Amino acid sequence: MSRTAPRSKARAASRLAAVQALYQHDMEQTPLARLLHEFHDHRLGAQIEDAQYAEADSAFFDDVVQGALARLGEIDTIVAAKLASGWSLDRLDKPMKAILRCGTYELLARADVPVGAVITEYVDVAHAFYDKRETGFVNGLLDAIARDVRQ
Repeated sequence: MSRTAPRSKARAASRLAAVQALYQHDMEQTPLARLLHEFHDHRLGAQIEDAQYAEADSAFFDDVVQGALARLGEIDTIVAAKLASGWSLDRLDKPMKAILRCGTYELLARADVPVGAVITEYVDVAHAFYDKRETGFVNGLLDAIARDVRQ
């Protein structure tokens, strides 16, 4: 087994949790410190209703959540610019916005993560919420954003 497999699994769990955290923040306006505390204490690697959550990379989770929220205006502008004519960020549902915000943050701020890994991981996260059409939308939008923000 390679050394990257556990790290990759932990990062995948971190990404899903980051999307859930951004969704919760959007829905309930949960303050950042309380949001991080709740996820660290009750969600990351926890067992909830007989489902064992995968152990997450807490530092990576914190970076994506804090970074996406800190750069929300910039991220939303980038995402909105890639939407089709007649579409606005307001037309996207909250889980989709959370996925795109996390993915865009990684493309902007995490040069250590390859573009292909970012896109593939967030398409995988989208599969937890949506059907094929929406996952294709995530793929296309993050790919277009990557072309602009990564050389």
